[in-house]
Amino acid sequence: MVRSIADLNSNSPLLSSPLLSSHSVPGRLSLLSSTSKYKVTVGEVQRRLSPPECLNASLLGGVLRRAKSKNGGKCLREKLEKIGLNLPAGRRKAANVTLLTSLVEGEAVHLARDFGYICETEFPTKAVSEYLNRQHADPNELHTRKNMLLATKQLCKEFTDLLAQDRTPLGNSRPSPILEPGIQSCLSHFSFITHGFGSPAICAALTALQNYLTEALKGLDKMFLNNPPNSRHGDGSNKAGDKEEKQRK
Repeated sequence: MVRSIADLNSNSPLLSSPLLSSHSVPGRLSLLSSTSKYKVTVGEVQRRLSPPECLNASLLGGVLRRAKSKNGGKCLREKLEKIGLNLPAGRRKAANVTLLTSLVEGEAVHLARDFGYICETEFPTKAVSEYLNRQHADPNELHTRKNMLLATKQLCKEFTDLLAQDRTPLGNSRPSPILEPGIQSCLSHFSFITHGFGSPAICAALTALQNYLTEALKGLDKMFLNNPPNSRHGDGSNKAGDKEEKQRK
């Protein structure tokens, strides 16, 4: 009988299968001098065989780095059957193949983690904020712009807080859902297509955006100090007075 994802938990005897419990694959993105290997679990293979990807024998063999052979597909199907997984002969993939299709979950998560580190440490948030603040330095618009930046920060926080609650299974983990089933299933679909890369990568990019917004707000505060409201109003009053004086003359 074909096992469902729910049956492939940490207590399942299937996880002791020699095919996958000790099966590691070399990373696709590693340099030759530092090749990483990533373990592939039964649960991950089940996810690759299920929607949204529904990989066929050829693609799954490529993901598992199995050498091509005349009866490679048949051999793979037989090994999967022994651990309760069904891979029909002649099936067609359900999703478009992308570069992420070639990655196993371990490497996809590793890529997301490295991308997050680069966004956090290398994105030029201060330089970008200073450049854009100079494009919007009109004293009469500073208050409105500050409100826009604060509102954007709040919206980004709401979005990233939602993504942080995603409990899609990865590797051997099966975290308990905390979101409503409708939204969790949508997030899981995205995670299955990207193999754990998608949501962390989006959060990393939004962290860079949040850091930019923080720096932009600091810059605006300095502008407020250099152009306090009273002085701006005073300048306006003086200009109006000069205009009235000229009209009297």
